[in-house]
Amino acid sequence: MRDLSRLLRPKSIAVIGGGAWCDQIIHQCQKIGFQGDVWMVHPKGIALRGVQSVPTISDLPGVPDAVFVGVNRHLSIDLIGQLSAMGAGGAVCFASGFSEAVAEDSTGHDLQSQLVAAAGDMPILGPNCYGFINALDNALLWPDQHGCAPVDRGVAILTQSSNIAINLTMQQRALPIAYTVACGNMAQTSQAQIALALLDDPRVTAIGLHIEGFGDTAEWFELSQKAHAKGVPLVALKVGKSDQAQHATISHTASLAGSDAGAQALLRRLGIAHVHDLPTFLETLKLLHCNGPLDARTLSSVSCSGGEASLAADTAHGGSMSFPALTNDQKQSLKRALGPMVALSNPLDYNTYIWRDAQAMTDAWLPMAALHIGLTLLIVDYPHTDASDWVCATEAAIAVRAQSGRPVAVVATLPELMPLDVAHTLMAAGVTPINGLSEAITAAEIAANMSAPSDVPPLLAGDDRDGVVMTEFEAKCALADVGVTVPRNATGLSSAADLVQPFAVKGMGIAHKSELGAVKLNVVHADLKSVIATLPGTSILIEEMVQGAVAEMLIGVVRDPAHGFVLTLGAGGVLTELLQDTVSLLIPASVSDVKTALTRLKTYKLLTGFRGKPAVDIDALVTSIMAVQAYVVAHAHTISEVEINPMMCMPDAAIAADALIRKCPERT
Repeated sequence: MRDLSRLLRPKSIAVIGGGAWCDQIIHQCQKIGFQGDVWMVHPKGIALRGVQSVPTISDLPGVPDAVFVGVNRHLSIDLIGQLSAMGAGGAVCFASGFSEAVAEDSTGHDLQSQLVAAAGDMPILGPNCYGFINALDNALLWPDQHGCAPVDRGVAILTQSSNIAINLTMQQRALPIAYTVACGNMAQTSQAQIALALLDDPRVTAIGLHIEGFGDTAEWFELSQKAHAKGVPLVALKVGKSDQAQHATISHTASLAGSDAGAQALLRRLGIAHVHDLPTFLETLKLLHCNGPLDARTLSSVSCSGGEASLAADTAHGGSMSFPALTNDQKQSLKRALGPMVALSNPLDYNTYIWRDAQAMTDAWLPMAALHIGLTLLIVDYPHTDASDWVCATEAAIAVRAQSGRPVAVVATLPELMPLDVAHTLMAAGVTPINGLSEAITAAEIAANMSAPSDVPPLLAGDDRDGVVMTEFEAKCALADVGVTVPRNATGLSSAADLVQPFAVKGMGIAHKSELGAVKLNVVHADLKSVIATLPGTSILIEEMVQGAVAEMLIGVVRDPAHGFVLTLGAGGVLTELLQDTVSLLIPASVSDVKTALTRLKTYKLLTGFRGKPAVDIDALVTSIMAVQAYVVAHAHTISEVEINPMMCMPDAAIAADALIRKCPERT
């Protein structure tokens, strides 16, 4: 991997070009207090902000560590080549018109390839990229205003969008941002590679990733392993609904796994926390910066309002975080602090008679920050008119954090009611100021549920395979060979004589048979001939009907070039797409992974026995799932999709009532 240290932590900076963008680079370097050399290259010998240019790269007084190339795309390629040849530390390619503009200019891909070739071993960010801000060392290549300020330690934020990067630096939430990197087109240096380089800086406490696409999943696997080993949490805001797995919706699985299921499965596999909006992204990073992952899925809530106490409880309802009942020790401590007139519970409404007495407030709040509580939420909304009377709350929160040693957050129910100066004061004392109650609960849930990455990389899918659809008979034979239980069957009247009625009779060569009337159930021997005559399809399949199922499940796999082979488990049968009760993993998944995934389904209650009904044979179901996975792994170079729907789950067996496989012919 290329060494990005000189580029991201430069001692010397060069700016190539003129105009407003290059002027801003020099201005922002001076403004942030960059202590190294700043040079400039311009053929007309102009000066910007006291920096005199030299006409060519070869005229520079030394070899620069970091270079902003702010010229047109064609000239950029030549200059990048010159910088690489002289041994520069790295460059930001600002110009656009490369692969992102291929729809308007078909030469974009060729130019991007030329750019990468010109760079050689020298790292480049972009093209179509603003660059980076290093607020730890007061160094940047950034051609615009920004909101970063020097910090001693903090989080790193990486995004492909320069505009989103600017917006995130402008946050007024007291989040210390150590690095901001706009990754641009990532022609050469990927987002995962940049994050890997930032992990080498011990001052980085967490990394936030605004991800548009993953690219090389092997790099993300390496990143997850290194981040976990260093104890640096990763948080991702994944945007875009992947259509790689949607091009063909032959199976229910393809339609269900064709959104961002693959991305979610990959993030879960890598142990990367997944958020869905920018405010939660920032608040989660803030919480992780202060505390790292939380050690319990439990909350305490403290407020001086019963309404706020109820609001906190309702906001957390349905999630994985709980408000455990007070212990006897907590109750005794609270009674001593609050007296007999306060109803003791969690969430706690402590009333307001101790307000303005920071010590009394500390005594009342401290028992709530017990050892078994993952995060204590102190709900305080500071008025924007005059917050001087709220200093007591800030002091008490800091005291509770110091005396308990436990994670403590001061939460404003409305984001705008957390003053920035108060937030900075709290952060300096290790108390997390959180803007918004829902953001606080979600951030806590994410921080408490972070898991270690799998130590097995996902199976790479490569390019898509259109393939052809096997008949159901062929698919079931293939799956039976790897251990999936299928019904006894026959493909003609003569061979059906030994089968036990009633039968399911199907017309083959049709994907969604039940929707097209190609399935007849409860057929007896005497009616076989007449029923077969009415069925559409190219051939017929006669099966012994599977009876006594407690639940119908779906097991499916689709090839997703962006993420790997996506294994989808969920409620099966004709209502599969209506119920949308599914969970997805990446192959290979362990038996433990599969069993855990099943517990996340609403349907799991049926599997374990619901309202007096028997439980299904979970082990038989898992065995079938692992058999499907084994088949996919063995045929990974040809498989497009595999589906069993429904898998009839019974107290003593799991039988595939229908199966579909789409694959390419074996290559010779």
